[in-house]
Amino acid sequence: MAAMKRLVLVGAGHAHAQVLLEWRRRPAPGVELVVVSPVGLAPYSGMVPGWLAGAYRHDEIVIDFPRLCAAAGAHWVDAELDSLDAQRQCVHLSTGAPLEYDLLSLNVGSTLRPPPAAGARVLAMRPLALLPPAYGEVLSAWTSEPGARPWRLTGVGGGPAGVESMLAVMARLRRLRPDRPVHGTLVSDSAQLLPGLSPAARRAASRALAAAGVSLRLGSAWSAQVGEHSDLVLWATGAQAHDWQRDPARRGGLAVQAGGFIRIDEHLRSVSHPQVFASGDCAHWEPAAGGLPKAGVVAVRMGPVLADNLRRAIAGRAPASYRPQPRFLVLLATGDGRAIASRGAFGAEGAWAWRWKNRIDRRFIRRYAVAAERGPAVSRAPTTSLHEGDSA
Repeated sequence: MAAMKRLVLVGAGHAHAQVLLEWRRRPAPGVELVVVSPVGLAPYSGMVPGWLAGAYRHDEIVIDFPRLCAAAGAHWVDAELDSLDAQRQCVHLSTGAPLEYDLLSLNVGSTLRPPPAAGARVLAMRPLALLPPAYGEVLSAWTSEPGARPWRLTGVGGGPAGVESMLAVMARLRRLRPDRPVHGTLVSDSAQLLPGLSPAARRAASRALAAAGVSLRLGSAWSAQVGEHSDLVLWATGAQAHDWQRDPARRGGLAVQAGGFIRIDEHLRSVSHPQVFASGDCAHWEPAAGGLPKAGVVAVRMGPVLADNLRRAIAGRAPASYRPQPRFLVLLATGDGRAIASRGAFGAEGAWAWRWKNRIDRRFIRRYAVAAERGPAVSRAPTTSLHEGDSA
């Protein structure tokens, strides 16, 4: 009888959610599936701007990973990866427990390291799981502070996350306290707002920011002086790799690029360790010069290929190739019941774009909720328990 194989998914990212959804429909016999993450309720990035603006409750934008794991017959471990020994095929968890694997998949997202800003609260837009408590403190301070002293809000980052978070938070603060003025400034070291999007979309974003009373400072680097003149700083610059990825001793020989992102081939596999897969923000797709954008849509589209290749690897079959889209649709919420659409050279805005985005996002999140509610799609024997000393 063949030995039970162990597939370990580290991270509650969009790609792993799709692996679990596919696993629920068609489990692989003889495989123990383990999911490791300190985040049980994982926010869907596409709905975060709507949540910031108050259009959604937090429970409406999250994927319940423990319930999804239960439906897929997977074992949930509430911990995070502390270090990796890729040679011995073992991850060491924050609990101190080792966890051996036959196959490992990493979908741990990214982080930000904003500098301290004297006198200002700093709200980092990554990692998403840390946003709810931090944002709750911001809203509490805004609503409970006596008087009507204006707030000065500074956004750092001229990409989609910077634009959406600035517009969303401005709208939310004004709705909560219409008696209190809030002034906004968006700072970006890029000379262009929303680089990579269509000219029409960039113009629409400029109009939306102007209508919200946000002044632009393009081609300007962040400085401590800017922070000194702010009450709240929204930090939405480029994604950064986690500490363990940047530390040679903790990543255990796993190949990374200069920023610490895991180098993967066209099969979403580590270029140095074929038993390790990576996807989403934590990965650097080697075939593309400069990698791929750190965007949720990329991780979502990697999901089906990742699920297929994990199954192929278990069966000893040749992997399939991931083919990124040369162009994809971007829908940016503007916090006022409208959105901006951009794809290639196309760009437009309006309430219709928000309705479109809302339908797409709700449909995406609903399929995971339905899967978790219904339980396993097929009857099967329960997975084996973790070996002694492995569980959190």
